[in-house]
Amino acid sequence: MNLLDFYRQYPDEASCEEALRRFREHHGLFCSQCGGLRLSWNPSHKSWTCMDCKHEMQLRSGTVMQGSHLPVRDWFAAMFLLTATKRAISTKEIQRQIGRKRYQPVWEMVHKLRDVMGKRDGRYPLHGDMEVDEGFFSTETPEEQKDCPLKRGRGSQRKTPVLVMAESSLPKTPPAKKYSTPKSVGHIKMQVIDDFKASTITGKIRQGTDGNADVTTDGFSSYASLGKDGVASSHHAVVTDDKRSVGKVLPWVHIVISNAKRSILDTYHDIKAEFLQLYLNEFCYKFNRRYFGCSLFERLELCACSYRADFKHRIY
Repeated sequence: MNLLDFYRQYPDEASCEEALRRFREHHGLFCSQCGGLRLSWNPSHKSWTCMDCKHEMQLRSGTVMQGSHLPVRDWFAAMFLLTATKRAISTKEIQRQIGRKRYQPVWEMVHKLRDVMGKRDGRYPLHGDMEVDEGFFSTETPEEQKDCPLKRGRGSQRKTPVLVMAESSLPKTPPAKKYSTPKSVGHIKMQVIDDFKASTITGKIRQGTDGNADVTTDGFSSYASLGKDGVASSHHAVVTDDKRSVGKVLPWVHIVISNAKRSILDTYHDIKAEFLQLYLNEFCYKFNRRYFGCSLFERLELCACSYRADFKHRIY
């Protein structure tokens, strides 16, 4: 869907509400109280009534929009802007595009959409040949540590650790063109972690994979027990001091880390560590659906109708 198609299909609030109703009914609407499938639409209340238990469900009930006072058209416009291009877009720009005076509700809306993006990606575990590595993303210094001397290296207050996993394998047929890396990439996952202990990393990898992946990592000691603990089918550690050789064996995790850092730095300049996972959710969601093209808006619409966000209201 391009810009002209969006304004042609959703010219006003009524058309957006009707589209949301039809979209929910088409994708298997059921009663949240008893699970019944016999629902009757009440246009005056903009709600469904269950014919079995008489429970009433509002149009936005069970979606990411539940509890929001913003029009449905603003939600649709935000989803379109988030998926219209491969590049990231700031909340301030979305606020300007939809014509809202207050920044706070738009900021919460966009973060809720990023939250459900992460929930959707969480349903699909990685499998096959996989690269795993860690990265450090620059974030704002926490308020309680702003008066402390700034540390350097991994222990810096401005660095947040992130575990990165990427499906990466050699294609069956060599590509006709010569690329920087011979491997092809599938889906990726990026998880903010508190530390690099073996138990933390093992838990995140077990949560994000199907348990039968062939994992390739560097020589970091926290990865040593991946093959023994049943987290992966096999584990291959690349132990070398040459950064170039590690980049050839683990190309896609390094490409993903550098692209995500550049996207955040270019668009947002500086973000708080507590919100980093939400920005990574958006990056991974769009990367994993990079070939969807104009249908990405419809996929995010389905995601927004299927999940409620855990992101709560707060003053920013």
